[in-house]
Amino acid sequence: MPVLPNLRSCGWFKGLLSSRHITFSSLLLAASLPFVPADLSAQVDGEVVYNQWCAGCHGEDGAGAGPAANTMLPRPRDFTLALYQVRTTSSGELPTDADMLKVINQGMPGTAMPGWEEVLTEAERLALVDYLKTFSRFFQGDPPTPLDFGRATSGGEDAIARGEEVYQSVECWRCHGQEGRGDGESAPTLNDDAGFPIVAVDLTENWRFNGGGEVEEIYRVLRTGLDGTPMPTFSDIVDAGVITDEELWSLAHYVRSLSPEDEPSVEEVVTAKLLTDTPLPQTVEDAVWEETESFYVPLSGQIIIKPRWFNPRVDAVWVQAVHDGRELALLVSWGDPSESPDTLWTDFGGQVVTTMGSEDEGAATGSGTADQLVVQFPQQLSEGQERPYFLQGDTRRPAYTWTWQSDIAGAFESIARGMGTAARQPDSEQHVRATAQHANGQWKVLFVRPLDTGGAEDLALTAGQAVPMAFQAWDGDNGESGSQGAVSTWYFLVLGQPTPVAVYVAPPIALALTLLFGLLVVRQAQVGSGMWREPDAAARAKRAAKRKQWAGIGVGVIWLGMAFGSYQNSRAGWEAGYADLGFWWAIIGGLLAIAGLGALIGTWIHTRTSK
Repeated sequence: MPVLPNLRSCGWFKGLLSSRHITFSSLLLAASLPFVPADLSAQVDGEVVYNQWCAGCHGEDGAGAGPAANTMLPRPRDFTLALYQVRTTSSGELPTDADMLKVINQGMPGTAMPGWEEVLTEAERLALVDYLKTFSRFFQGDPPTPLDFGRATSGGEDAIARGEEVYQSVECWRCHGQEGRGDGESAPTLNDDAGFPIVAVDLTENWRFNGGGEVEEIYRVLRTGLDGTPMPTFSDIVDAGVITDEELWSLAHYVRSLSPEDEPSVEEVVTAKLLTDTPLPQTVEDAVWEETESFYVPLSGQIIIKPRWFNPRVDAVWVQAVHDGRELALLVSWGDPSESPDTLWTDFGGQVVTTMGSEDEGAATGSGTADQLVVQFPQQLSEGQERPYFLQGDTRRPAYTWTWQSDIAGAFESIARGMGTAARQPDSEQHVRATAQHANGQWKVLFVRPLDTGGAEDLALTAGQAVPMAFQAWDGDNGESGSQGAVSTWYFLVLGQPTPVAVYVAPPIALALTLLFGLLVVRQAQVGSGMWREPDAAARAKRAAKRKQWAGIGVGVIWLGMAFGSYQNSRAGWEAGYADLGFWWAIIGGLLAIAGLGALIGTWIHTRTSK
């Protein structure tokens, strides 16, 4: 929607405003103007909005070299080049205003560029579009024409299978790897047009795709390319007849299939399923993991303690947990294109360290250290769930940690009182075991430890108790080590408990009681309304209206109390990981609540009727 000029600055418009009555001319003017919301009717200065919200990264001159730019990789957009990744126009062409507005609204996932739709007004965002175009003379010509992408073809297994064949034939795997995790043979050599190192996107995380992760958006990127990056346009090979447009759509379907159906939600509680008839898994490929729920835990760069790190490679880990009542097995998986240290990635890591250019004392000067994962817990649990400082505790509340490194077999336990202070426990006090596997751009690390080691400094794990848990990860080939890595906030680990017999017995009892109370209420209602008569007239005379009323109220209250108890059982079932029991207790609670309210309302109605 266009921004209206500042009509109040025009002399002829001032004359109209100063008139004592509305003239026919002013009515014609109002009718000729398009309707816009009130917040868009005033002129917005795009330069003011830009300097307030955008110049810190992109620079006042729009060249992408603002004060914060050195902490970002990829670097902020250089608007003077008029080179935009997300477009609906052909490769090498300018974006449309709608393209630019979409990026402003939604941001650029996988980069430091956030979405501004909830921060700026529509008028401010539209003004930004106009102002950004002033940084390049290329926008002075005719507006670009968007491409016609047609309609998406139908998906399904056949389309995905054809798309996988196209993925192989046009060699997408050279950058993105065989399973799409950005570990292809060309990945360590990639640079953007400005010479900065750039990673091949992990195709298993479509929620981090630039421009969107659904089939239509993926197809658009395949058609247009991402200008300024190594990602080319596939329009040329379609026009040349190397592949058909339908095959390109199939490729989009295949790429979409590599990610989960829905963007993963972040759950506060990680549930460790109790195994009763299955041995505890001892390898990362055990079949148990295929049936175990995965929990998504996002990570971000450690930017609190110096030296800081603004460019973590590990953006999240997936966590699965099971136990058998004696030991806990914790499987942590994450994407990492290399098994550090890998000489193929030495130059890439060196470029990353040079590009980030940290001035913090002790900052990394090169890459090639080992990959590392730390799982941390409180050394002792507090009654109020107070947790240690999330960066490996402090002197008041130490953290108990499990550490795995790619260059050392197994794992080891430590006590930490702050970042970089972890003290390894004696060998006689080491109880955690670990196995690891790196394949197709992914690490899988399995920790196994007794629930209660008997060690004085070890945390005892008890079924049903919420135990705080956090994660830290480092990619050595990305220049990460020491305090320069990725961290998570605190989550909770809850070990599942055996299902009490009462959980299975109580539902049928509750239903039976519901039926019994239902018959009582029906009978009471019939008595109160005259539909049913006792044979003994004297007994009928003794039945007081007040007693009838309180009987109905009592039944309703009892039902509502049972409903509350059912909801408590439902909540306990969900928290303990028994979704089926939680669901059925919720259903029973709902029925009891309806019955209880019905009893109270019915008693009130029949009491008024009898009166």
